[in-house]
Amino acid sequence: MIGALIRWSATNITLVLIAAVFATLAGVYSLTRVPLDAIPDLSDTQVIVFTDYPGQAPQVIEDQVTFPLTTAMLNVPKSRVVRGFSFFGVSFVYVIFEDGTDIYWARSRVLEYLNSAQKGLPQGITPSLGPDASGVGWVYQYALTGKTQNLAELRSLQDWQVKFGLAKAQGVAEIASVGGFVKQYAVIADPRRMKALGITLEQVRDAVKSSNMDTGGRTI
Repeated sequence: MIGALIRWSATNITLVLIAAVFATLAGVYSLTRVPLDAIPDLSDTQVIVFTDYPGQAPQVIEDQVTFPLTTAMLNVPKSRVVRGFSFFGVSFVYVIFEDGTDIYWARSRVLEYLNSAQKGLPQGITPSLGPDASGVGWVYQYALTGKTQNLAELRSLQDWQVKFGLAKAQGVAEIASVGGFVKQYAVIADPRRMKALGITLEQVRDAVKSSNMDTGGRTI
């Protein structure tokens, strides 16, 4: 068969040259329009559900946040795999969809089920969708260390300086902070003095809330 093809090409040189020219032009045309990527995105379509639960241990987050969200995401249409991860103060749920699923359709479906699943979470806990990025979007991980700073100071440095500096970089969708201690103020109530004064915990809570409110100035 190869011998016959060679003999035919030798006797029809003009047709072979014309076909070669057309093939070359078609190759050049296609080459100029093929999208090039140094790291091709071959990952699955996935949506990340991020939940911040400050000050809670991984086991508590697993029982109260990660497990309820994971079971709810199993019912999302076209979802293939659901993975949940619990860390100190934060929960991640990855919903992986079938091949060919549109990412924006997947995000809208996850958001629908997320609204209903939020009712079973602890009060004040609001899960949110991760950035609009692919499975290879997590490209860099870093840690802040210091000999003179404690974990609370390092977390404040991350939240108020490093995070905003990196967010300006081109192509960065989100900077996720994990670990450390978030600065907070604690009010320790004395039950005996509260009982003597006739004050309840609700009154203390309302007083703290009202003292932390900003009001606009007025004209005298």
